[in-house]
Amino acid sequence: MKKIVLLLLILPFCIHANPPFWSKTGHRVVGEVAQQHLSRKARKAITDLLEGEGLAEVANYADAIKSDSQYRAYGPWHYVNFGPNERYGDSPPSTEGDIIQGIESCRKVLMDANSSREDKVFHLKMLVHLLGDLHQPMHIGRAEDRGGNDIQLQWFDSGTNLHRVWDANLINSYGMSYTELAASLPRWSRKKIRQVQQGSVLEWVDEIHQITNKVYASVEVGQRLSYRYSYDWWNTVEQQLLTGGLRLAAVLNEIFS
Repeated sequence: MKKIVLLLLILPFCIHANPPFWSKTGHRVVGEVAQQHLSRKARKAITDLLEGEGLAEVANYADAIKSDSQYRAYGPWHYVNFGPNERYGDSPPSTEGDIIQGIESCRKVLMDANSSREDKVFHLKMLVHLLGDLHQPMHIGRAEDRGGNDIQLQWFDSGTNLHRVWDANLINSYGMSYTELAASLPRWSRKKIRQVQQGSVLEWVDEIHQITNKVYASVEVGQRLSYRYSYDWWNTVEQQLLTGGLRLAAVLNEIFS
């Protein structure tokens, strides 16, 4: 009986815990989409490096290591902050690193024939996660509110913040597994897929930053969000998950070509 009471006391806290990422589901969706669009050569190389694991299975590795102090230096790789009317590079890049620098570092290691297998595995797992983070609009946020973390809101009847809404609340409330969500994403033509995959990381940042500015403008501090907000923004969530996966595939196909 005591165990049951204890479980009932703990359960509400578990339900309302704060997942600090595009939700595990979101990152796995990006990995699953990418897996489906790998070239034969890239798939073979990645399967070898990951010893049979798929991209969805390693998609949350970069978050899983955050609690380990030896990986603390990689924390700034998950985001970048600059103003609503700025572009990346208008100000000197952070000396601690950022998501753009992180992606480029991963690419260099993976494309360097002299990199050790261990380094390649680590940076491949990091790259899978960072391309997911890049397409979550609040990971290209503003320093003064820590990417929306300081903009307090209500999600139905629970406290949250703008960053968490986009990291977790929207996707988790949809209630699908990553395989179900990946399978339910829009089906784009080959022409549109090629168009989405074109461009550089910096061009993608500019594009996503425009969405970021719209997301900031979509709420007021203290606002209660519910079904209407999810309805208005779900297409954008799907678009970003699909785009992130397709671009991850494009980057990996280039690296392992």
